[in-house]
Amino acid sequence: MSILVLYGSQREESNAKKLTQAVLEGIPHHAIDLRDCTILPINDHRHTPGGFLPVDDDYDTVIQEVLRHDILIFSLPIYWYGIPGRMKNFVDRWSVSLRDSRFDFKEIMRRKTAYVIAVGGDNPRVKGLPLIQQFQYIFDFVGMTFGGYIIGQANRPGEIEKDLRALAEAEQLNRILGQTGEA
Repeated sequence: MSILVLYGSQREESNAKKLTQAVLEGIPHHAIDLRDCTILPINDHRHTPGGFLPVDDDYDTVIQEVLRHDILIFSLPIYWYGIPGRMKNFVDRWSVSLRDSRFDFKEIMRRKTAYVIAVGGDNPRVKGLPLIQQFQYIFDFVGMTFGGYIIGQANRPGEIEKDLRALAEAEQLNRILGQTGEA
């Protein structure tokens, strides 16, 4: 089983990234930091003659990596109680993949398991639940299994190290993912 992490923070060493690294300690995985990618917002042409037009950005490269892996980890901060823009642009562009004649997007996604690791600063274990629910709906729509989530509480850089609950949950998920191995 191969693991791909999609980092969606604006910070290079974000609390979400640190928590995700705790989850993946000692586990082979691949990672894409969306900060290093240009993924433009969607121009919705689902219902227009000709459909979506090609876009000159990094979306196709990233989605091809997504399609290659079995386990996806979405690692992100909770920005204004929701998904940060970079990650949202990426997920919005799945509409393009749903109509891509090169592959059956839903069929491929149906064989995957996804996890969400989110970190916020304003009572995130309660106020971050709508973000988790949004991901659940997204995963359900494409038929992907939702493996679970961790919500950490941190705001300033490095604060996640004080969230012992999130770190314990990261250790538990590390044990689960460590049993999957890498194909």
